[in-house]
Amino acid sequence: MFFVKGVKTARVTQQRVIYKTLWGNELKDKKRTETALKAGEDRAILLGLGMVFSSVMMYFVICITMVRAYAESVLPDETTCTVLNSTLTKDINCSYNCGSDCWRSSKYPCLQVYVSLNATGRIGLLSHNEEMLDVSSECFYVPKCQKDHIVLHVMIQNISEHLRMHQQVTCYHDSSEHQGSILLNRLYGSSTVFHSLFWPSCMLSGGTLIILMVKLTQYLSILCEQIGKTAK
Repeated sequence: MFFVKGVKTARVTQQRVIYKTLWGNELKDKKRTETALKAGEDRAILLGLGMVFSSVMMYFVICITMVRAYAESVLPDETTCTVLNSTLTKDINCSYNCGSDCWRSSKYPCLQVYVSLNATGRIGLLSHNEEMLDVSSECFYVPKCQKDHIVLHVMIQNISEHLRMHQQVTCYHDSSEHQGSILLNRLYGSSTVFHSLFWPSCMLSGGTLIILMVKLTQYLSILCEQIGKTAK
């Protein structure tokens, strides 16, 4: 009897040791899993916060440059213009960089394009965009100065011929006629502003979604743990 009782006690003790070992390994595995999940959640939140911060900075830069220039544009109205005359006039001197502290002179022809606004009938000089208008109020396009002035002449000549072939063009002007300038293109149009704001918006939405998903996962995990404790 004593031998049988000792065997049973040894078996019970062995089972307890095995149970404790398995339970300890299970706790260790659970702890490792929770640690790994916690680290992954922290990285995901940092990624989401980084995306949100980057998108906010992009919004700030775009708004103080592109959106502001678009909102303050003096030529907001779009209409159709008829090209009346496109001629090369006088040559204008320019300078190009030939090295360190080296500048040489060249020249380019001034292209003057007169157009008529179909909406009002007003006649005026056409400029390529706001930048060209600031550089020269007389010439349609001011190319980058370079050594070979023949290349500049050919380029301006091709622009002139293109405008003669396409006499009906879309242009921008001020309907109040406070500004007499007429533009062929705007540096910052509505489509340009939209595409510039589209990618920061996607980044902001993605970062916010990542943060919300991590927080939702944490909330559901805590809720399931509480339900499990209540059920026990």
